[in-house]
Amino acid sequence: MKASVVLYILMMATVTYIIRVLPLTLIRKEIKNTFIKSFLYYVPYVTLAVMIFPAILNATASQWSALIGFVVAIILAYLGGSLIKVSILSCLAVFVVELFIY
Repeated sequence: MKASVVLYILMMATVTYIIRVLPLTLIRKEIKNTFIKSFLYYVPYVTLAVMIFPAILNATASQWSALIGFVVAIILAYLGGSLIKVSILSCLAVFVVELFIY
């Protein structure tokens, strides 16, 4: 293994550790600011969305079918569909679109 790869891994581990330890050491009282509370509440959801969205567009044979499946999933989720219903119908939408594309 090259020394630069080891350095990159150590740097990543250090940054990850600092991000997790700093809030524990710097913030000892309860957070009362509503903006910061709402920001911290939504951070995991945003992180998950940022990691999943590129995978959605690259998971199918065509980006058009992936985009249509994504739009179907967003609409069904907005309308209050269950997780099973949203996932099955968005997969079905991708399947149908790919039937017509290829």
